[in-house]
Amino acid sequence: MTLRHRLRQEVNVCILKSDGTNCDNELFYAFKKAGGNPELVHVNELRDKSVTLKDFDILAFPGGFSYGDDIVSGKIWAIEMISFLKKEIEDFRKKGGLILGICNGFQVLVRTGLLPFGNLGKMDATLANNDSGHFECRWVDLKTEKSKCVFLKNINIGHFAVNHGEGKFFTDVKTLKEIEAKNLVVFRYVDENGNPTQNYPQNPNGSLNAIAGVTDPSGRILGLMPHPEKFVDITQYPNWRREKILKPHGLFIFEEMVKYVKENK
Repeated sequence: MTLRHRLRQEVNVCILKSDGTNCDNELFYAFKKAGGNPELVHVNELRDKSVTLKDFDILAFPGGFSYGDDIVSGKIWAIEMISFLKKEIEDFRKKGGLILGICNGFQVLVRTGLLPFGNLGKMDATLANNDSGHFECRWVDLKTEKSKCVFLKNINIGHFAVNHGEGKFFTDVKTLKEIEAKNLVVFRYVDENGNPTQNYPQNPNGSLNAIAGVTDPSGRILGLMPHPEKFVDITQYPNWRREKILKPHGLFIFEEMVKYVKENK
């Protein structure tokens, strides 16, 4: 089997980074452990066309502080994607590629307009400052909803780490109703009884309708504020022994993405 043929058979993941990205290595490890073939790519490599998205099945935007969170978190990177890479992104979507954005990556996807409605270049929501007024860095519990996300079906995952200062999912009443009506909510923050909550600290940022993650109408784009890549080994969760956790909750997301591509490639 030639190298070119072998790479076509693998699930190739573009982990895109910019100045200020700092969770790219963790994301690389997560996809590698899930059976993917990840590659770290700087956004400048796409801009100068030394790398093309045609070679990838999954595009992932990691967490961090892209461009120092200047203006607001994710804004400059979003402008860069719209201004210089709009056709690349649109072509990637047309061929059926999957897109993932975590924390700062989620902020980028929302500010490009890719989430929640897939309108590249038109913002329909935002991620605002946490209601607490400070950076949140701890563990939260999530509930998985029945959504349009094509690769997350019949999965209920719980514990995730959050690390953000601007994580409040916010939009107008009409848009929020449309998001709910179209089943675009994938994850919600929940209390100790598993019920969606607006209460702090279970809802770490005050997100409307306890929204922690959303997909687009195609179901191929997923963005969330919590960090699944920080729970892909059992021992990363501090209470793993007492709760008798058998499999790290974050790993499910990456395994399901890789599985979906393999089954549909």
